[in-house]
Amino acid sequence: MPRGRSPAGSRPGRDEDHRDGRPTSQRQLRVGELLRHLIADLLRRDVIHDPHLTGIAITVSEVRVSPDLKNATVFALPLSGKKTTEIIAALNHAATFIRGQVSRGTELKFTPKLTFIGDESFDEADRIRTLLETPRVKHDLEEAGWADDDEK
Repeated sequence: MPRGRSPAGSRPGRDEDHRDGRPTSQRQLRVGELLRHLIADLLRRDVIHDPHLTGIAITVSEVRVSPDLKNATVFALPLSGKKTTEIIAALNHAATFIRGQVSRGTELKFTPKLTFIGDESFDEADRIRTLLETPRVKHDLEEAGWADDDEK
């Protein structure tokens, strides 16, 4: 696997940078959380005049900021789970406008360039939950003593 690439369908943990495995700094985490709140509020107020985004509830689950704070990856997903590709494309199309609006709510020297990506973590969690509920896995968990106490 080339350096700097995660396996398909995965994203690195929140405590490590996606490129070189170095721990994410507290500043990166703080800026990411600030941006997440500002972007979510902006999307909630429905100020982006795009027919693909009008009236759509969008969840911003995480914002990851690069070590130099110049780039940010925004993990977002429409609550309906439908037309994700179109909505992410519309968000990327409006990224410059969103960046300008977000810059007014921060005191950062530079507002990071925003890139929107569809968040697949909810689908992955559902897949794992379904897998854990299969009879074979439940049996193995019970044998290992990992079963929930309320199921015994």
